[in-house]
Amino acid sequence: MTAAGHILIIDDEASIRKTLARILQQAGFEATTAESAEQGLDYLRGSSFDLIFTDLRMPGMHGMDALKVIHAEYPALPVVLFTAQPDINSALDALRHGATDYLLKPIKPQAIIERTRAILEKSRLEKRKQEILVQIETLQNELKDLDGETPRADSVPQPPAADKERFLKRGVLVLDLRARRATVGEKTFSPPPTSFDYLLALARHSPDAVDYQTLVAEAQGYQTDLREAQELSKWHIHQLRQLLEADARNPTYLLNVRGIGYRLIAD
Repeated sequence: MTAAGHILIIDDEASIRKTLARILQQAGFEATTAESAEQGLDYLRGSSFDLIFTDLRMPGMHGMDALKVIHAEYPALPVVLFTAQPDINSALDALRHGATDYLLKPIKPQAIIERTRAILEKSRLEKRKQEILVQIETLQNELKDLDGETPRADSVPQPPAADKERFLKRGVLVLDLRARRATVGEKTFSPPPTSFDYLLALARHSPDAVDYQTLVAEAQGYQTDLREAQELSKWHIHQLRQLLEADARNPTYLLNVRGIGYRLIAD
């Protein structure tokens, strides 16, 4: 693994594989290419990668099937799917099965570099955050032992002091930033990783409207044009409504703001 990150590119088109690899290598990343999902999975099981880019429609194993395998075996590994034939059902299916992002071909070089950097930085921060929380819990348990306050086996564990920043509450909505779960009333659900970040961005601004491009920038860490921002936001909001709303067709929490974006109303 390099300091910048090791990336696996899976695509049956040789020209796309070579172009993406060259773009990423010039930006300082290490890139490995595979011509099929089957080959990509073989590489994955024999090497360490920080991010995977894979085409959706390929001969042999479909990109969606590869995503399911990767997410089952390496749940923390970010996977970005791309396709020249977008449709909302395949996008939602990808997000539901753990995809970090869903991109449209042709992919602009600067966009791929920005997204790669944003995804890897986000993964690095999340990993470090989890390491720190484990260290805090370990130290607190040691302190309890030293003070003779080791809790009984049947006692209810108390959350560490650092957890005061763990929860974000907006009206009836509570976001657990550590477990990355959302609770509304008695209903708790775990959105796909990137969709959770969209909900978090909306919650932080609630009840104000958040425009499409700001949503993408805050949830996914990069800038994009208005059209693509609208498409990306639409997929994630649709996914969230399926989980959050009593009737996804008549939302009461995640509302459209025509021509601008979305807002969260949770009071």
